[in-house]
Amino acid sequence: MRCPACKELGKDKVIDSRLTESGAAVRRRRVCTECGRRFTTKERAEEELRLTVVKKDRTRVPYRRDKIAGGIRQACHKLEVSEEQIEALVDRIEGDLFADFDREVSSDEIGRYVTRRLRDLNQVAYVRFMSVYRNFHGVDEFIDEIRNVQEHAATATPEQQSLF
Repeated sequence: MRCPACKELGKDKVIDSRLTESGAAVRRRRVCTECGRRFTTKERAEEELRLTVVKKDRTRVPYRRDKIAGGIRQACHKLEVSEEQIEALVDRIEGDLFADFDREVSSDEIGRYVTRRLRDLNQVAYVRFMSVYRNFHGVDEFIDEIRNVQEHAATATPEQQSLF
């Protein structure tokens, strides 16, 4: 591992290791033996079967977890959503994708999986994500989606409401 501060390679030691909430990754606290800087790394098992994402223009690209996480982070910008909540959400979405698809998944399908999970995490983040994902062409479409979120919140279970 390269130290993010002094850039020394392999001059660190692990001082703490823990499983993430979902158990899908190991979080390690490290300290650089050269400069003393502490930093965190996450170790995740690589999937044997890799998914290919079929984009709207029909091109195919390898699945990348960080693309989903980045879109969710943008939607959650300046909202009270922790990095742990985002990582847990991505873990659940990724688990669903790998369970439901063997080789290929469309980017539209990934968007549907994200929106289903994001709606229950944070309503504002959901509407932000939907405004990009669905490519709203007018204010009326945006208002309709907000009304749908309000209706969903009104019919949500108490457990789901605690997430709002």
